[in-house]
Amino acid sequence: MAQRPAWTSPRAWGVLVGVLVASLALDLWSKSWSFDHVAGYPIVLPDRDTVADASYRLPFHEGMRALPGSLLDFHLVLNRGAVFGIGQQQRWLFVCFSVLAVVVGLWIFARWTRERMTLAHVGIALVLAGGLGNLYDRLFVGAVRDFLHMLPRWNLPFGLSWPGGATEIFPWVFNVADVSLLVGLGLLYLHSRGEEKRQQQLKRGQAAPAG
Repeated sequence: MAQRPAWTSPRAWGVLVGVLVASLALDLWSKSWSFDHVAGYPIVLPDRDTVADASYRLPFHEGMRALPGSLLDFHLVLNRGAVFGIGQQQRWLFVCFSVLAVVVGLWIFARWTRERMTLAHVGIALVLAGGLGNLYDRLFVGAVRDFLHMLPRWNLPFGLSWPGGATEIFPWVFNVADVSLLVGLGLLYLHSRGEEKRQQQLKRGQAAPAG
């Protein structure tokens, strides 16, 4: 039986809005918590224009070890670029891109998904939450608040380094919104592969009686 479009389904909207709100709330709360606790004292940021200026730097702090074995540290960074610090000092470009991404995500939900495509709806919601979480920071803080540093003190072998001189295996600092974006894109990829396989099975099933 054919499923109705997602935009007409309370169930589909419930999944989308529920996951979006939960993920966005976790992102904004974790950013606020980190800037209150990671440095050992609350860091109160100045106005957003000062924060957006490349010359502004956070006070020096040691950070906090989150997991044993140098797996994860908390360290505060103001990111004026995109995911993992790409494209620094392009604040308004990324604001426009984030708004466009939210519109496109909602359009895909309404136009291309059906009522029970739950994996796709969760994926879209996570992408939207990630985009909105970082958009909030760019608009109201002046830069994106990052604090998750994965594999600190793990260096590249053989004296290798990244362009720019960083020697750690994973030198980028990120946040919950970045994780939501990447997980959401991964779920959308899995959904698309599942849909491809389903369509192939339908075609084979339709061709069998004719054969």
